[in-house]
Amino acid sequence: MLLTNNLGYPRVGAFRELKKANEAYWAKKISAEELLQAGLKIREGNWKTQKDAGIDLIPSNDFSFYDQVLDLSLTVGAIPARYNSLLNKIDRQYNLDLYFAMARGFQEGGVDVTAMEMTKWFDTNYHYIVPEFVKDQSFKLTSEKFLSEYNEAKQQGIETKPVILGPISYLLLGKEKEFGFNRIDLIDKLLPVYEEILAKLADAGAQYVQIDEPFLALDIDDATRALYGKVFEKLAAAAKGIKLIVATYFEALRDNEDTALALPVHALHLDLVRGENQLDSILAKVPANLTLSLGVVEGRNIWKNDYEKSLEKIKQAVDKLGKDRVWVAPSSSLLHVPFDLDNEQNEESLPAEVKNWLAFAKQKLAEVKDLAVLAEGDVDADTQKRFEANKAANESRRTSPLIHRPEVKTRVSNITDDDATRTSKFNDRKVAQQAKFNLPAFATTTIGSFPQTKDVRKWRADLKKGSISQEQYDKEIAEETERTIRLQEQLDIDVLVHGEFERNDMVEYFGEQLAGYAFTQNGWVQSYGSRCVKPPIIYGDVFRPEDMTVRWSAYAQSLTNRPVKGMLTGPVTILQWSFVRNDQPRSTTTYQIALAILDEVQALEKAGIKIIQIDEPAIREGLPLRKADQQDYLDWAVRAFRVSSSNVDDDTQIHTHMCYSEFNDIIEDIAAMDADVITIETSRSQMELLDAFADFKYPNDIGPGVYDIHSPRVPSTDEMVNLLRKAKAVVPSEQLWVNPDCGLKTRAWPETKAALESMVEAAKILRAE
Repeated sequence: MLLTNNLGYPRVGAFRELKKANEAYWAKKISAEELLQAGLKIREGNWKTQKDAGIDLIPSNDFSFYDQVLDLSLTVGAIPARYNSLLNKIDRQYNLDLYFAMARGFQEGGVDVTAMEMTKWFDTNYHYIVPEFVKDQSFKLTSEKFLSEYNEAKQQGIETKPVILGPISYLLLGKEKEFGFNRIDLIDKLLPVYEEILAKLADAGAQYVQIDEPFLALDIDDATRALYGKVFEKLAAAAKGIKLIVATYFEALRDNEDTALALPVHALHLDLVRGENQLDSILAKVPANLTLSLGVVEGRNIWKNDYEKSLEKIKQAVDKLGKDRVWVAPSSSLLHVPFDLDNEQNEESLPAEVKNWLAFAKQKLAEVKDLAVLAEGDVDADTQKRFEANKAANESRRTSPLIHRPEVKTRVSNITDDDATRTSKFNDRKVAQQAKFNLPAFATTTIGSFPQTKDVRKWRADLKKGSISQEQYDKEIAEETERTIRLQEQLDIDVLVHGEFERNDMVEYFGEQLAGYAFTQNGWVQSYGSRCVKPPIIYGDVFRPEDMTVRWSAYAQSLTNRPVKGMLTGPVTILQWSFVRNDQPRSTTTYQIALAILDEVQALEKAGIKIIQIDEPAIREGLPLRKADQQDYLDWAVRAFRVSSSNVDDDTQIHTHMCYSEFNDIIEDIAAMDADVITIETSRSQMELLDAFADFKYPNDIGPGVYDIHSPRVPSTDEMVNLLRKAKAVVPSEQLWVNPDCGLKTRAWPETKAALESMVEAAKILRAE
């Protein structure tokens, strides 16, 4: 019998219930018990949904109030020393106050601690809290969340499969916070905690435990490969009869196949979407005692599965292994897709034809079950009907006239190297730009957005509902924009922004104005913590029918003599943060977007906006996980950015912004983007990320973020001065800008004003020095 297996399920709730509960708790509007109840309600709903869908192996411990890696840091007691004053907050289940302090920082009752660093989860737009390790690191079982959630499901009558991030991947995802050791060498100290976890789950009656080891699909060295066998021998011994499942995802195993296949576990999960060609070689050498979980349903995108194609792979595995050793599964956790397509009812934003091509998390469960039934061969009339409907939907998508625009394809094919090259070198451009703007040393700016209050969001909602007119909405946005310009002048910021009050999201906003896009009402996915986004859907060829940002940027510039930045999102980020069509190369889609952004850049320049920021926070995120695949991506990604930004005057200053990424391995390509100014996130890492720019002798200007906007705490002027001194020690002063590390959309006005006052004061102190 073919079992169905799910690796993980979205946890924010179909309508962002977890986001709302978290933020209410942080604002002290609800109690810890009320927050815990909100989490329990989501978990119970998720388990029931999966059981009703016919999933045999249902995950538990895939839920998190903020991030699953942070959950594990708390579970194994990897709590940095700066949180010692909060250790009395610990209980054996969720440790909420300590937990959120590690994620967001803590500034209350005389205690002031910074948050832990945050970065991207492999090549997704999900962010995780980076574990911190020291040389004498100790581990101990501090939280039993994994056990309590397993027992919760059991009380509901549902047997689940606890999910735990594996010990090797956990260590490799972290950072050494002092010199003189390698974090992987901590494995012997960490393993006893994992053994204790497995023992507790065995005692509770767990039948399966899923151990995620995504690094098995990455480039690892021989020593790490050898370590996998030793580690899993110990875990298997500690499992006391639990059937261990090793889950890999986001790539093929490639040169790690033999290592993974030799592990002493019951089952191995394969991503057959990202690693679709690995099944042949795996089946040729799979040992007789190993079950394969086939990830044939895309866990990271929203297109309907092609049943015929997936059934070919399932049949291939069944012919070799038999039905009892083959499971059907999504390729990865469904964390990265929205909850339920049935919640989408707006045909204006999501046409019925396009909707028929899609599957969200709930629909993907049905696909997994359908494939298992179809592969079994005993097919009832309803399943056969769904099979025929699946074929029809995929054929409709292949042939639909909605998708193809010949003029867009022609324009992309005509791109030349001259289209991706600025007229003059940076040094000459800098002279022209300084003559135009006359900016001081350590020029100050922000990254683009300012706080979007309840009022701002209400205006947008009321406009959509028809409760207010377009004229009334525009009046409110104009007044909010002017207030923000006046505040920035009062704060003495050098380069201003209009605040982006008319925008819902930095990608969704542009997608709504580009052809080839569709949108959801409730297609929320988690980016980090309580931050949720609704990625737009690229279903066809992309072009720009009309101006997208000129009106509000030009209006803001008309209010002040200081330069105002035009704010755009870059082509790679628009690609990465959308659900992307999978019927043509991603590079082709990116070039289409780049040309649309170029048209907007030139329109802004014509309107008198001479500083234009094209944000590319996702350029590192899009980097393929395997080194052998990376340069091809970097070549077209960098070229696409240059296409979007190069055809402007020398005295037009192009900025870009990147956040929460490691830059060391792509610094040469970042330099090749040739932006006049790059702003980056460096505050949580205490300027560590700046080392890559210093070592490379990055030639253009840099704005290292001097305070963390993802935390509610307000840093002091001295704190920012110290960070700027660190920056000045490695980067020439004449190259440095001063700015927050990201946009201020999610912050409140009081903390924003206080932090910016300190930031400007810090810049003035550095100028005086």
